[in-house]
Amino acid sequence: MISFKDVSKRYKDGTTAVDSISFTVNKGEFFVLIGPSGSGKTTTLKMMNRLIPLSDGTIFIDGEKISEYNIHELRWNIGYVLQQIALFPHMTIEENIAIVPELKQWGKAKIHERVTELLDMVGLDPETYRNRKPNELSGGEQQRVGVVRALAADPEIILMDEPFSALDPISRDKLQEDIIHLQKMIKKTIVFVTHDMNEAIKLADRICLMNQGKIIQLGTPDEILKTPNNDFVKDFIGPTTKLGSNFNLEEFVETPLQDNKPQQSTTISITASLEEVLEQLSQHDQLMVERDGKMVGVVNRKTLIHYFSRQIVEGRDGNV
Repeated sequence: MISFKDVSKRYKDGTTAVDSISFTVNKGEFFVLIGPSGSGKTTTLKMMNRLIPLSDGTIFIDGEKISEYNIHELRWNIGYVLQQIALFPHMTIEENIAIVPELKQWGKAKIHERVTELLDMVGLDPETYRNRKPNELSGGEQQRVGVVRALAADPEIILMDEPFSALDPISRDKLQEDIIHLQKMIKKTIVFVTHDMNEAIKLADRICLMNQGKIIQLGTPDEILKTPNNDFVKDFIGPTTKLGSNFNLEEFVETPLQDNKPQQSTTISITASLEEVLEQLSQHDQLMVERDGKMVGVVNRKTLIHYFSRQIVEGRDGNV
């Protein structure tokens, strides 16, 4: 679907942001670019839709050089989601979502139907939200609109540049769950940039870890966790991720009695990472756990303490 062949990006001041990288993103794959600040991950993403021109090498989409595409058609056919969201404040939510379909000269009825479909997809009631302005929405709701705006004209490729990093932990967890669910429905080719290894592990089919413009390791989350290439990869994974690499929240959920449900309302997704669970349990004794909007049980601090204790003992024995 998307192929990089010996691609480099050098700036006039001599900085090499991307240094002769080659890889292929498969059709329908959720591909995550990750690395520390200055690693070249965002530059790599922006070269795909020609926001940044490459210095050497070739990028192909469906076997055709991106330099041979009409630049406007290329960008119309690649959805783009930013951390900053960048919704137009003077326009309604429907008008924001309709921008690319209007540029492609879709009819009004078709656009209206598409906006309805997309808002439904991300759990925003169309009749409630279509006529609202961005400042009437929460940060999480605005980011949902940013995601569906990128999907509006039904592009094959979606580029996402740290789209959830500015959100609070609960909103971020919900958006991660939403994008996993959405991808199962739409089966797009998604290239996603993040600096958060836990987020990458949760979302990716494959992870491309970069540093100083080079690819350090490319593989599935399981491959990278279990067989890191070198000390840089081990350090980047970090102790929390390594300790929680086999963490599955479902194993720790306790089902409350029907007449003894917890009174507090703080919830977390069944797909949450260890880091996300710990962050919430630092503020609450227990959390309600939900799957697809329905409560499935609770998790509490005691069960997580037992988990850590077991992991630490196994680590001392050389099993972690």
